[in-house]
Amino acid sequence: MDFQEIYRKKLVTAEEVAAQVKDNWTLGMDSGPTQTDAIMAALCARAAVSPLKGVKVHTMLDVYPLGFYTDNSLNGKINGISWFSSTGARKAVASGYADYIPNYYRDTLKLIREYYDYDAFCVAVSPMDKHGYFSLATNSSYSEAMIDKARYIFVEVNDYQPRAVCNTQLHVSQVAAIVENSHPLPVLPPVILNEKSITIGNLIAEQIPDGACIQLGIGSIPDATGKALKAKHDLGIHTEMFTDSMVELLECGAVNNSRKQIHRGKSVTTFAFGSQRIYDYLDDNPAIMILPVDYVNDPNVICKNDNMMSINAAVEVDFWGQVCAESVGPRHLSGTGGQVDYVRGATQSHGGKSFIAFESTAKGGTVSKIKASLTEGAAVTTSKNDVDYIVTEYGIAHLRGQSLSSRTRQLISIAHPDFRDELTFEARKRGILI
Repeated sequence: MDFQEIYRKKLVTAEEVAAQVKDNWTLGMDSGPTQTDAIMAALCARAAVSPLKGVKVHTMLDVYPLGFYTDNSLNGKINGISWFSSTGARKAVASGYADYIPNYYRDTLKLIREYYDYDAFCVAVSPMDKHGYFSLATNSSYSEAMIDKARYIFVEVNDYQPRAVCNTQLHVSQVAAIVENSHPLPVLPPVILNEKSITIGNLIAEQIPDGACIQLGIGSIPDATGKALKAKHDLGIHTEMFTDSMVELLECGAVNNSRKQIHRGKSVTTFAFGSQRIYDYLDDNPAIMILPVDYVNDPNVICKNDNMMSINAAVEVDFWGQVCAESVGPRHLSGTGGQVDYVRGATQSHGGKSFIAFESTAKGGTVSKIKASLTEGAAVTTSKNDVDYIVTEYGIAHLRGQSLSSRTRQLISIAHPDFRDELTFEARKRGILI
């Protein structure tokens, strides 16, 4: 077959793809840089001047300024439905012109296959290889399920996308339309580490032995932990998100994946997002496996690696050890993501540990993140029965298997000193401290 000829016949503009969308269609995209910004911009531009209505677009971890999340005049014409809600979707969900699907990240493929049909799946890919295949570049996540459920597949070919050799691939014969859209990938701004995040990172690193397998989230504390792990040896990576700190650990030799029980010699992730350095590292690299999230985030898979260590964040934690990581009271911030997946996977692992880490206060030191009870309306992300270690700049509390009284005493001891008396008073009033 002449794959280049097939490619040329399917090559169209973003506006031509947008013109194919009909009323009440449901479109799907996966997360991060694999979202199709040109097709979505053309679709929003069409909706703004036409009677198009009832279109739904499923997204996760939005990194482009998608019009249906930024422009409420499109409400009713095009509405976003987020599986996570990052910066782009957050305001729209809170303002009532976008929706959110609560979920564990590992379950997204099953939920998509059971409950949703897609008129089209839209995805940004790397250039086609000589065999007619496009790499889904930085992402596998739940793309396989959307590919299975979509009537049409629209791709944006971007020569800035890395060619990930160990991830989901699409053949040109599967694709309905091809748009070429060459542009640098979005990147995260560099994280600035402060004294508190460095302290927390060092505390966590002290708990991680040589040969451990790690999962790091996003932000200053995971980055600080990554830097503190550079002195370790024979670390492995099995993670939801592949980050800059992981590239640093691989390049300095602290990570070599030599002591993993599964996928030895390989770093396993479901998506990558960060700096250009990450995208360059992924390109044609057979040592990075970007696999579907129902496998990567399955606690029964995660725990197969001994000494599995997960590091994630929180908005607040109460005396029970209930962790809220996705709202401020009833105000929606984001989704559950993979936090619970890795908390459970790490605690089931032989020698594994799960850390929920955060600075002890918010709002310039006026609010304690350790509370007697979660703020009214707050979403519980990690339950009291799953929680393991809580870390602030004042120390580490080990809650798993501990009584309410023990948990409360430990949490008060790592709260900011300005709030310890108030928290102790509340605990005594409730009869908790025995």
